[in-house]
Amino acid sequence: MATVIYIIGIFKNTRIANPMVYVQPKLFWGNVGLTLIIDLTPVLMLFILLAVLKMSSWKATLITSIATLILAIAIGVPADGAVSAWLIGALFGLWSISWLIFWGITWFNTWRLTGHLDAFTSWMLKNITNDVRIIALTIAWALGALIEGLIGFGTPWAYLVPILISLGLPTLRALTVMAIANTAPVAYGAFGIPIVTLAGVAGLPLIATSGAVAHIVAVLAFVIVFAILTFIDGWRGIKEAWPAALIGALGYVLGQFTTAVYVGPYLADVMGSIIAFLFLVGLAKVWRPKHMVPPPAIKVSDVKDRGAVARAWASLILFVTVMGLWNSPISPLKWVVATFSVPAYSEVLQKQVSVSYAFNVLVTGTSALVAWLITLPLMKAGVKDAVNALKATWRQTWGAVFTGIFVISLAFVFNYSGMAYSLAYLTTGLGLWFLAISPFLGWLGAALTGSNTSSNALFGPFQAAMGQLLGLPPLLLPSTQTVGAELGKPVAPQTVSAGVSTTEYVRREGEIIRNNMKYSIALVFVLIIIGVLYWLIYPWPFIVSK
Repeated sequence: MATVIYIIGIFKNTRIANPMVYVQPKLFWGNVGLTLIIDLTPVLMLFILLAVLKMSSWKATLITSIATLILAIAIGVPADGAVSAWLIGALFGLWSISWLIFWGITWFNTWRLTGHLDAFTSWMLKNITNDVRIIALTIAWALGALIEGLIGFGTPWAYLVPILISLGLPTLRALTVMAIANTAPVAYGAFGIPIVTLAGVAGLPLIATSGAVAHIVAVLAFVIVFAILTFIDGWRGIKEAWPAALIGALGYVLGQFTTAVYVGPYLADVMGSIIAFLFLVGLAKVWRPKHMVPPPAIKVSDVKDRGAVARAWASLILFVTVMGLWNSPISPLKWVVATFSVPAYSEVLQKQVSVSYAFNVLVTGTSALVAWLITLPLMKAGVKDAVNALKATWRQTWGAVFTGIFVISLAFVFNYSGMAYSLAYLTTGLGLWFLAISPFLGWLGAALTGSNTSSNALFGPFQAAMGQLLGLPPLLLPSTQTVGAELGKPVAPQTVSAGVSTTEYVRREGEIIRNNMKYSIALVFVLIIIGVLYWLIYPWPFIVSK
């Protein structure tokens, strides 16, 4: 009956709560082994469907979410509560994730199909230092962050690797450069969806979570830019072009960190990339390497129309402005028509917990739709361009749209049933050693599912519960979880498959994964060091203010 009430109540401005409070046990039927099997079944099932059976993400998440719902009811979770948790998760995934994915990428496709991406890229190439190392760094780092922030899903590789190859980089090296460059922006990719997911499934405040992750990414970014230079030109690249790496990282961090901490996760990558562009163009006016390494002819269309460049910048800035103002913490544009919540009592945490979602009509996806409509005239996009953009977006994202729905419904049932908390209870024996394991869980989730978002949905509640049980700052483990997940992307089969689609390595993804593995794991160890140092020296960004 409660489920029917939830569905009907969606149009009412009331808070709806399940009258039956389910008690989540520490151990199901008091049995450690059985509890471990129950807790790991959804995770292992999803991994097997994706990594072993090579099933598409939307099918794998649909099957696993339904199986998790059936498992929850079988172990004694009230059916009404479990179904309601599934529906609330599906609504969260549809409205807070899939709605944003669709309209955000529709804007990007319109920008691209009307020639503004080419215009923007040509402007960039003409205004930075004519040195292959600095051009490659700018393309992989700044332009890669922009595309990741606007679309994600491995597309920076597909778009930019051919340009890096045209600079004279061997294909394998170009793929390595792009894979490593694309790690830092992933947590805030596709309009911050991984952070939105993490906060939603773990019950954490969104702005605080966004800011906590930004503190870690800000440090990691400086490591990554110098790694990029090393891959491009070895020690000579570091020695001769280090100012470009430093300025590029500083610009990105300034834009990304400020946006993530004070506005939220939605535009952190976009702002970081724009500031990085401006810093690198400014650097070109006052400095160049002592020994220049000019590139060969670059295979990028030459846009002679200066108006196209102006429109590219103007439409990008207007889009960012509309979304930034709309979604800022002080924005009045919020219209919550109903709040859905299914409460439970956790024996592990010894307090009431819940899965909940406030249905806001004017959510971020709606702002992306409005921003797209407003910028259409500025991009000189006609009806045909808009229709083509919509078609392209649906072809690209229909699987991601359904995945966003089913992966959150899976996570909400996993959370409401108590599986996440009992798994944390069984793992507390590791003590503070879990600080070293947390990033690898995020890495494993993304490496096997191909998605930072999916990794956060699976492990976010577990990481948050572990932090509470170990007495760590509440946002520390969730932050290392999602940053660890971004470091797993270079070896994720789905990401690599999309990334090599414009190279001769199509159907040779295994070679790229083996090549990237050592770099990916090395960065996880760097992340562990960053996380431990924050915990020991500066834990305050990871403490939730009351």
